[in-house]
Amino acid sequence: MANVPSDIKDISLAREGELRTEWAGREMPVLKSIAERFAKEKPLQGIRVAGCLHITSETANLVTTLVAAGADVTMCASNPLSTQDDVAAYLVSIGVPTYAIKGEDNETYSRHIAAALDTRPQLTMDDGADLVAEIHGNRRDLLTDIIGGMEETTTGVIRLNALSEQGKLMFPIMAVNESDTKHMFDNRYGTGQSSLDGIIRATNVLIAGKTVVTIGYGWCGRGFADRAKGMGAHTVVCEVDPVRALEAVMDGHTVMKMEDAAKVGDIFLTVTGGKHAIAGKHFESMKNGAIVANSGHFNVEIDIEGLEERSETKRQVREFVGEYTLESGKRINLLADGRLVNLGAAEGHPSSVMDMSFANQALASEHIMKNHADMEPGVYVLPKKIDEEIARIKLGAMGMGFDNLTAEQEAYLASWDEGTA
Repeated sequence: MANVPSDIKDISLAREGELRTEWAGREMPVLKSIAERFAKEKPLQGIRVAGCLHITSETANLVTTLVAAGADVTMCASNPLSTQDDVAAYLVSIGVPTYAIKGEDNETYSRHIAAALDTRPQLTMDDGADLVAEIHGNRRDLLTDIIGGMEETTTGVIRLNALSEQGKLMFPIMAVNESDTKHMFDNRYGTGQSSLDGIIRATNVLIAGKTVVTIGYGWCGRGFADRAKGMGAHTVVCEVDPVRALEAVMDGHTVMKMEDAAKVGDIFLTVTGGKHAIAGKHFESMKNGAIVANSGHFNVEIDIEGLEERSETKRQVREFVGEYTLESGKRINLLADGRLVNLGAAEGHPSSVMDMSFANQALASEHIMKNHADMEPGVYVLPKKIDEEIARIKLGAMGMGFDNLTAEQEAYLASWDEGTA
């Protein structure tokens, strides 16, 4: 755990994290309004919450909202490269135990998850389902304390749905990722912008004129491909779902098989939530100097082992760029060790979209506390009215108005009149 600041250096680091958190908070009016209500109503009073999330300035604003609600919060990192150390120091300085160090190895990462679970949480808050996986695997003793949990990301929801379908999920989980005000904005606009930001920061390459290959055309893939196209890239999409592939064509992208895209791409990004979207054999077809990155939650989307097996040498040429030289002499550049490039090499999603994502997290925790007695183990979606309320607050903060149906219009939509043609 990051130590409570005890000298000038640590105090300075925590102060940097506080300022960064404050800056992010200026773009998070929805979460701010929830925090103000939570401070009065205390819906999580005395509840132990363990969060395994990216330790960023946006997450810090969620944490202070949960603390305002009366929760006893402990945090750990959901990715070894995504932690902002100054934010971790800030959280510790305000009394929130935070187990996270940028660049931590896998052993430390696992130890930090264990430390967060040692608090015997009643609510879990995941980004990738690592806490839930550990509870169901090695810490089943904690099930007696668990009320429920929340899941932030597509990959985590996939894992949890699989566990639920097997009848092995032991407590209710709110799939925050399935809320429209989460995936339509965080996944699309957030991943789109931040992934490009990470690639550019890591490499300083010009996007215009490059052939950019997006592997996976879910909400994240849509956002990335559209923004790459907007910056002048020639965009290619690879998909296994024919409907999504057709959608990509209609959106103006070229669609082809990965084996063909490997031959023409300059920059590749995986956003599938699956495994080996870029397989070892694909590296052999790539251009010399190809750039390969991932914005899916786990670093299994790229077959890194297959890349290493085909490589004669490896060297670090920039902070987040590993250059692999294949037996043919071609060089392949892997960004951020195949982990989330938008968080590993950049700062993650802009706070404006995380405002809505973390509003869903906060309201999901309140929803579980109010309704858990009637919730069987399983994966749940937040009620539509919560989605609409978040959107309503966001629009108001942006100075935008929207229409409401009149009573006559509502009656018309709800009726069946045989005499109307």
